[in-house]
Amino acid sequence: MQNHCVVLDCPSGISDFQALFRFPRDPDRSQKWVEQCQRDDLKDKPAEQLYRYYRLCGKHFEASAFDSDAPGSVLKADAIPSVFDGPGQPQSGQVKRSKETTKDSETERRGRKRMKKATAEPVTETVQTVAEEDEEKKYLKTLLEVLLLLGEQSIPPLALSDGKDDGLKSSNFQALLEYRLNCGDEVLKKRFDSSKQDFFSNELDPLIAVCEQYVRGKVIEGVKQNGFFSLLTDEPIKISGEWCLPVFLRYVDQSKTRQERFAGFLTFEGDGDDLAEKLLSEMTDRWALDLSQCRGQAHGCSGTHYRKIKAFASKLVEKYPKAILTFRSTNPLNLSLANSMGVSGVQLVLSTFKQIESFFSQSPLLQVEFEHAISIFYPDKEDKAEELKKICQTSWTRRNDGFEVVLEVIEALLLCVDSVHDNEDMRWNDQVTHSALEISKALTDFEFIMALIVLKNVMALIQAFGKNLQGTAADVHSAAANLTAVLQSLKEISDNIDVYHDFFYDEAVSLAAAMEIPVKVPRFFLRKCQGEQGTTQEDGHYKEHLTVPVVKHVIYEMNDLFSQHHSKALGCMCLIPDIIEGKKSAQPDEESIQVFSDDIPNAGSLSAELHCWWVKWSKKGKGETFPSSLHDTLQLADVKFFPNVLAALRLVSILPTLALEDSSDVAFKRYRMYIENMPDSVKSKSLALLNINYDIGFDLDSMVEIYQKTYPERPEVS
Repeated sequence: MQNHCVVLDCPSGISDFQALFRFPRDPDRSQKWVEQCQRDDLKDKPAEQLYRYYRLCGKHFEASAFDSDAPGSVLKADAIPSVFDGPGQPQSGQVKRSKETTKDSETERRGRKRMKKATAEPVTETVQTVAEEDEEKKYLKTLLEVLLLLGEQSIPPLALSDGKDDGLKSSNFQALLEYRLNCGDEVLKKRFDSSKQDFFSNELDPLIAVCEQYVRGKVIEGVKQNGFFSLLTDEPIKISGEWCLPVFLRYVDQSKTRQERFAGFLTFEGDGDDLAEKLLSEMTDRWALDLSQCRGQAHGCSGTHYRKIKAFASKLVEKYPKAILTFRSTNPLNLSLANSMGVSGVQLVLSTFKQIESFFSQSPLLQVEFEHAISIFYPDKEDKAEELKKICQTSWTRRNDGFEVVLEVIEALLLCVDSVHDNEDMRWNDQVTHSALEISKALTDFEFIMALIVLKNVMALIQAFGKNLQGTAADVHSAAANLTAVLQSLKEISDNIDVYHDFFYDEAVSLAAAMEIPVKVPRFFLRKCQGEQGTTQEDGHYKEHLTVPVVKHVIYEMNDLFSQHHSKALGCMCLIPDIIEGKKSAQPDEESIQVFSDDIPNAGSLSAELHCWWVKWSKKGKGETFPSSLHDTLQLADVKFFPNVLAALRLVSILPTLALEDSSDVAFKRYRMYIENMPDSVKSKSLALLNINYDIGFDLDSMVEIYQKTYPERPEVS
């Protein structure tokens, strides 16, 4: 609140002490006061906020606006300010000047005398209201400081107590504030009401909402300042019983560095076009995100949510055609394609992979047991055994060649888990032995064996391509050049599916025989087909329900994710100096850069500019090194003299297909840490946004202003 008049250039409260009056609580009268004062910056403020924090002095009211019967200086209930002297203030149609009849002048003089007598009381009130404002802001800043500390350290403000549904909660937020209170925080002492249980915790919901609004506003503002961006999502997760879709935004900032920020969660409840429309509406309306600037999108999802995500991606491209669908670099291509399949055998393989990873994370002694089993199965091939042991010390189920690695160690893996489950020397607890049993059951299921072999053989065709996509700029450029050959190889399998399926089936039967696994159709399918005539042949079943769907899905997804537009965009990697020098005589492919013709400054001069760019980098001096990455190329001092090249480099830099530098690839890592480490009972969409973006820079004054504008009805300091 203010201790001076809101009218611009009015000296009241500064050099000329006058009685100050609160703005009325009534919204209509409050707006009339604002209009008369000609303060456009106050028009959007709610009446309650104006009442609490803004004042108008008595010199702007006619004498007739005062209640002559009331003691002191009191305005009538319908008083409207109308006396303004400064330039630009309301003039004669709205304001009556002080040149009135003698009787009116005398009345005004009496009113002025009455005001002067009452000056002391309003000034005292003004001093009090200034103190109230300062205390209010200090109090809110204290609460926000504690909440930000908890958010940064990934500590839940509230935690369920003992899992009992008795309404009692342990509050880290309350505890930290009580600690400050006990250390002598005067502002907290004035606000604290010991008669109310969890007094400070009751403030949490609006504070968390303000933090979410502030953080997302900063993220969106950063995107807006830098133009084009890409939109990325990850697997939907459940928070507080509701499916939520995590959203990330990738852009190039003012320092020409690639950035990726977590923008928050979208409610992922519903189906089909309605859900897609709702998601787009929430981003544009509530987040104020300009999707016309979106130049790429990528989504990571499992078969469970595949159709919903596809509907959303299609709707986004339909409304914003330049938001091309791409692959996301955070996962290997083979796993991304497998995760999006709704094939039961494939999902069995992937769920077993997760069980294996979780199993070996329980104890390092399990890894020792596994390595011992590998040595048993490779007694005469020590080099091969050592190579496999080294691979299995990493996240081997997530590798580009993960399906192939599992097949190489599957017999040793089965020996390991069976040994753990037998637990003859009583080394393992019940949880470990139970996990071992579950993995053993999966490994000895013929559906698992068959699906693993189909995935291994089909994904082998895209293995090198996928690995290159996650490699250097030269590797990505090579992958883009080889895309047509990869698609042709997949088409070859599809055109000769009978022949290839026979190869896959024979390989699965041979491995099953070696592991003493019976060849049979999955039990759920047999139950489903009970009562139908004829018998189900294993060969035909796995062809129809596994091999054909897998091949079709991979071909469809590869064509969808690596469209002609996307392929040409990846071809813009030819602008990187080290690639230009490596290709010697070949100039950068103008056709690839033309994919951004609507977004570069001057498409007409592109040919000449590309030629100059090629001349500059086509020959390397002795001992000279050229930039070999997008980041290094963007940092070149003279790239600004090539505006079309710079624009194309910035656009290709935001493609989700390309892996980020370690310094920029932090948002997704923080997100995974939050989701994996935070208990489900205390996960929060708002606090996740705060935790993942804790380095965004917080201005407590701005956050307090947002709070006061959003919650104007908040009770005043008592």
